[in-house]
Amino acid sequence: MRRHFAALLFTLSLLPGAAQAERVVAHVSITSQLMKVYHEGRLLFTWPVSTAKPGKITPAGTYAPEFLSKNHRSRRYNNAPMPFAIFYDGNYAIHGTDQIKRLGNPASNGCVRLHPDNAKILFEMVKAEGMDNMRVVIVQ
Repeated sequence: MRRHFAALLFTLSLLPGAAQAERVVAHVSITSQLMKVYHEGRLLFTWPVSTAKPGKITPAGTYAPEFLSKNHRSRRYNNAPMPFAIFYDGNYAIHGTDQIKRLGNPASNGCVRLHPDNAKILFEMVKAEGMDNMRVVIVQ
């Protein structure tokens, strides 16, 4: 998987692209419960997500990653696993989930949940490109 991703990044680096600050964009639609991942303006992936369930909020806006945590556990929610977490607004993060069957529907306490395999791909992209080169865009 890592070799395939490295080859993909190398191939994409040969093509003209967007500004360095937006080499990787994770665009999340709360309405459609989908994330689209772009590299240098080119759509690479479309994945189902879970954003905030009723009574909770996933804040809309444009964010830069604050820190990465490969094997994070939530101190707020019973030590819940949050693998491949990309924190972008305080306690809000994009991360893998063990509640895969709920993806595509609002189910989180505010974070953006992904299938763990997809969370790993995005996490590795951000590590490879650097946090300064990634943006998280969340829209209604």
